[in-house]
Amino acid sequence: MAKWGNCDFSELRKYADKLEKLTDADINDLCVKCSKELAARLLALVIPRTVVGDYSVLKVRTARKDTKYRKKGEQYTVRVKSKSGKVGGTLRRGWTSKTHAEAASGKGKNGKPIKEYAASLPVRKVGGYYIIQIINPVEYASYVEFGHRTRSGGWVNGKYMLTISEERLKQISPAVLQRMINKKLREVIERG
Repeated sequence: MAKWGNCDFSELRKYADKLEKLTDADINDLCVKCSKELAARLLALVIPRTVVGDYSVLKVRTARKDTKYRKKGEQYTVRVKSKSGKVGGTLRRGWTSKTHAEAASGKGKNGKPIKEYAASLPVRKVGGYYIIQIINPVEYASYVEFGHRTRSGGWVNGKYMLTISEERLKQISPAVLQRMINKKLREVIERG
């Protein structure tokens, strides 16, 4: 028979004792922090991907004098702001707003950084799952996301800004969670 030799397991026992000091409250806090971090990451992905409505119009202008780019009398087009005063961005602002009206007015939590907004979101524990909801309250958000019919019977394709962002988050979330778990374990071991 082969001889295994001697082995000192005292360090392993110390490590196990330190891990046992990790309470359910510590684990719950870690899961809530992880949920909020993933929510912030999702918002950071979806907000820039969200399309902004363009309400400007093209106007035909005539050059009044010779310039470097145009001859006098030559016609050209320029994009000018709409007379209605409408500006885009309601859908984008909706990611950090509680209501459609808040998003449309441009007020609310839009001045706050994404991480701060995500930290303010409630996390619910249902069974073994931690749930945090990210909702865009703008009434037409689902039509932009998934597409919609037009009045003339045509079809406008969806932009899939949330769907694409969720897929990207699924790719990066294991590394993000692993970093957070390792950080917590280091704290527990050093706290001893």
